Amino acid sequence: MMRQGLAVWKLLRLLSHVLVGLLTILLRFPSLQPAQREQRVVVWSQGLLARIAIQLEVKGVPFSPGPVLLIANHISWLDIAIVHAVRYCRFVAKADLKHWPVIGTLTVGVGTLFIERESRRDAMRVVHTMAESLRAGHVVAVFPEGTTSDGTGLLPFHANLTQAAISAQVPIQPLALRFVDAATGQPSTTPAYVGDDSLWQSLWRTLTAPPLVVIVTVGTPQTADGRDRRAWTAALRTEVDRLRTAG
Repeated sequence: MMRQGLAVWKLLRLLSHVLVGLLTILLRFPSLQPAQREQRVVVWSQGLLARIAIQLEVKGVPFSPGPVLLIANHISWLDIAIVHAVRYCRFVAKADLKHWPVIGTLTVGVGTLFIERESRRDAMRVVHTMAESLRAGHVVAVFPEGTTSDGTGLLPFHANLTQAAISAQVPIQPLALRFVDAATGQPSTTPAYVGDDSLWQSLWRTLTAPPLVVIVTVGTPQTADGRDRRAWTAALRTEVDRLRTAG
């Protein structure tokens, strides 16, 4: 009962935090400069993790200042907020996300690029938009698995979006995300959002779990060095897997 009560308290804090984020985007963002918006996104994302008792730990090399394309494995509905809690970037996400109540407004407000994953033509459009954003000096991020896994392994990486970094002639920096139990350090699949899980089931499981740590391991930026998008993507998948299983 104590754990259930604590979970309800976390949920109320989370909902109030989401409401603050929504009002900030609707009322404050129009008058802020881009750098100010980006800082607000970072601080808000850090606050979201704190309110659901998830500690953030960053390992590895420093983040590239950009322009750079970030790639990471994909486990949870929390992943975008996790990366934003470390640094601001423009994520590429599935198009139906922008139609979700509240979440859609939040993702649009933070500059997300949306893609119809089933449409080859739309993938080409998004690659072009990503390349333009990279040429402008921005940091863009993608989940090349295209969907979530439980974090115990990696799904195949899709190579299409890697073309944006080749076209813009910018590096790609690999990241690995993993969740562990804060008390034991053992891997945790609690926040995973896979299979037949609903968002509510995954959220409630996360709220009722013991405190967690999410570890973001940052790899060294890579350049294409003459590789095509498939060869480069395969090498990046190998590196993300190495980072994911590193101590």
